[in-house]
Order: sequence, then C-alpha cells, then structure tokens
Amino acid sequence: MIAQILFIALFIAAVALFSYNAKKVIRNIRLGKPADRSDQPQKRLMTMLKVAFGQTKMFFRPIPAFLHLLVYAGFVIVNIEVLEIMIDGVAGTHRIFHGLGSLYNVLIGAFEFLALGVWVSCALFLIRRNVLKLKRFSGVEMTSWPKSDANYILITEILLMTAFLTMNAADAKLQALGYEHYVTAGAFPVSQFLQNLLPDSASSLVAIERGCWWFHIIGILAFLNYLPYSKHFHILFAFPNTYFSNLEPKGEFSNMQSVTNEVKAMLDPSFTPEPAEPGRFGAKDVNDLSWVNLMNAYTCTECGRCTSVCPANITGKLLSPRKIMMDTRDRLTEVGKNIDKSGNGFDDGKSLLDTYISREEIWACTSCNACTNACPINIDPLAIITELRRYAVMEESQSPASLNAMMGNIENNGAPWKYSPADRLNWAKEN
Repeated sequence: MIAQILFIALFIAAVALFSYNAKKVIRNIRLGKPADRSDQPQKRLMTMLKVAFGQTKMFFRPIPAFLHLLVYAGFVIVNIEVLEIMIDGVAGTHRIFHGLGSLYNVLIGAFEFLALGVWVSCALFLIRRNVLKLKRFSGVEMTSWPKSDANYILITEILLMTAFLTMNAADAKLQALGYEHYVTAGAFPVSQFLQNLLPDSASSLVAIERGCWWFHIIGILAFLNYLPYSKHFHILFAFPNTYFSNLEPKGEFSNMQSVTNEVKAMLDPSFTPEPAEPGRFGAKDVNDLSWVNLMNAYTCTECGRCTSVCPANITGKLLSPRKIMMDTRDRLTEVGKNIDKSGNGFDDGKSLLDTYISREEIWACTSCNACTNACPINIDPLAIITELRRYAVMEESQSPASLNAMMGNIENNGAPWKYSPADRLNWAKEN
C-alpha cells in the first residue's frame, strides 16, 4: 500500500509540474501575432501524417533516418508497456495484462527487440556526435548546453532500455523460481541473455526487478518534465508544427495587408480600406513574429540539416538557419521569464534583432529556402529572416548599400541596373 501511495503521489506531481511548464510555453507562443492556418484541413492532416508521423523527409539521409526510426518506434511502442506499469503501480498488481496469453508474449518479445534497437541506435548516435564529430553537429550556436542536451537524452534512453531489459531478465528468473506475486507471463528473447549475469537469490532478484521497475517509471516521468527545457520538445510539437506549416509555394513572400491597402488606394482613389490599428512593419522582437514562427522555434531539433545545406553558411558567411531558430527560442524564453517576474509590458532593453541576431546574419540569406526544404519537420527560418529584414528596411530604412542601389535603380529605371530603359539594348547594337 505504501508503494502504491508513493507511486500515485509521484505520478500526480510529475504530471502537475509538466502541465505548469507546458502552459508557460504555450503562453509564450501566444505572444506572437495571429496567423490563420485553418485552411485546407485535409491537406494539413496528410502533411502531418506524412512528415511528422511517417518521417518521410528524414530519409534524405537514410542511415540516421533508419536509426531515428528505431528510436521513434521504440519510444512510442515500448512505452505502451508504461500503461501496464501505471496500472500495476496504482493497483499494486504485477503484469496485469498477462491475461492476454500468447498475444502478451508476442508484445513483450516485440518490446524487447525494439528496446535493443533503441539501445543500439542511441549508442551509434553518441558515437556520431562525440567520436566521429560530424560537422553539422558543430557551429557557433552549438555551445556546451546544446551539445550536452543531446547527450543527456541519449544516455538516459540507453539507461532506460537497460533497466527495462534487466527488469525483464530478473522477472523471468523469478517466474522460473515460482516466486510469489510473479505470474508466468511474457516472452524474453533479448533479456534471456542477461539472466546468467544476475544472482540466483530470490531476494536479490526481487530487489533488482523492483529497482529497475522504479528506475524505469521515474526515468520516464523525469524525461517528461525535462522536455520543456530541451530541444526534445519536438517529440510533442512536431505534429502540430507540421499540421500548421506553410502550404503555399515554398519561398513565396507574404504581402503585408497595410501595404497592399496603400497600393490599392493609390491605384483606385475610391478604394476605402477597413480601419486597422497601426502596426509595426516586419519584426524587431519575438512578439512581432507570428505564433507559428514561435512554435517553430520551440519545435527545432537542432539537427543542423538546415545549416548544412545553407549556401551562405557553406561559403563561410555568418548565417546559420539553426542559430536563427535557437536565438528566437532563447529570446522568447527570456521574454517569458520577464513576464513571470515583472508582468506584461516589461522592457528589458533587448530585442531579437541586434541583441540575438545580427544584421550581417539576416542579409547573408539568399532566400533560396533550402533550409525549410531540408528541415524534417517543416520549420521555416526564412519567414523569421524576412520579417527581420522588413523591419530594418521599412521601419529603420537600413539595408546594405548594394541593396539600396538596386532598389533605387528599380524605382528610377524599372530594373536593377543603372541604365535607363532606352539604353538596355545597346549591347546588341555594339555586337
């Protein structure tokens, strides 16, 4: 009974703490401007199923995609057993689903193979990051915490799978001994190889089995509450992020309604736009971005696929699309903390542009959209870069000299070049 009360109290506390932190994240996302992503629900659903659930964009890199698929499947399917653990913890039972008979044996056997797959995949991921040191896992934005964050989760997954298999091995030996409370149930195709490593004493086996059982469930609840502080929030946000992703042609810039109204009024003096509150052109800080942009920031997995295909980054420019998303998330987190501490409207003198993201970064972007195409969960760094550029140009009238010259030529000559329209065909006459 004491164990049951302890389990229930631990479970309620873990869920309550996660809910508290998740509400803060959702509050932060809602600081963004409105964006209507309710159109084409069927297409959005198919995009979510294909990209988030099916992980189709991962397979442009087949080896890590296969390993990630094993971790993903293991995380989803092995955790079905968590349901049994929860019921056992509340009711004080042991393997309550054993009544499923042969189906239960198949399930436990499948769980063990998946657990082994997760263990091997996480070990290989650790080697890729820390021994092979793949280039896309490095960068100025990949400071000690982002690197440690990934390692913490991989090590935790290995420990959880080890505890799961060890628990099953001890359970199987206790079943063979006919020890009370341990019903004969389950197939153990992987953990059977661990049984010879365990002691033969029933009391020692019970201690190992119970210890691994508690470690497994406490580890899962701790992982749940680690998510809001980690890039691994993408486990939950990948699905809404892909559902609400941009369905328009990739790289197409959106028009600002206020500017559109001005142009319409210039072309048609009888046009009367609907009254609207004055707003900022573009974005200087996170609250000027849309809620979709902010959700993108929380969904970023920091995998570096975007930066690895960015032509600006490849040629040595300062821009890193991954850094754009990480900086946006860091600034949004800081704004949320300011709200918690000082309330809405607090100005800390900082902003996303200049404090976190430099002008050199945003103007290095070629707007090619390679980053968005490469992202496995449809994150759109280009949308944030575009809004920061809009603010610099339309609010501050600040842009690189080369762009100013180009826009002046377009205004005066109708083309990016300094020649007048009458001189455009001179090159043909000269030849």
